[in-house]
Amino acid sequence: MTPEKTAQLKTHLDAIAQLLYEESDPATMQTLEEIEMTVRGQIQTHVGPELGHFLSARLAAPSQAVSDI
Repeated sequence: MTPEKTAQLKTHLDAIAQLLYEESDPATMQTLEEIEMTVRGQIQTHVGPELGHFLSARLAAPSQAVSDI
């Protein structure tokens, strides 16, 4: 990954982290285990599905173009 893309990724991850933090209950994140469980749950609920949809749409696009020929 280029340094520019790494910086862009960090910027987006910081924004995502802020949004997810705002939707978290600080009372349930008192230990490292609780923080990890919260982060894992948010990734499974919000981040993973969006990445999956994005990647599957990107992979499906070339196949559809070939079938149109």
